[in-house]
Amino acid sequence: MAYVITEPCIDTKDGACTVACPVDCIYEGGRMFYIQPEECINCGLCLSVCPVDAILWDEEMPTDR
Repeated sequence: MAYVITEPCIDTKDGACTVACPVDCIYEGGRMFYIQPEECINCGLCLSVCPVDAILWDEEMPTDR
């Protein structure tokens, strides 16, 4: 299980999450960032700094995201 970056990140790409991640598992895509689940250590630092609340725990993700 890992954190997932969802659609509020699209076209925002603030980047605070990449700076906060201690294992560098967040990668920039075309319109948003992505978390590599195999590399994520579930520390939650990215969640705490995301300015648009785009990062969610994958098991608690609502169906609308």
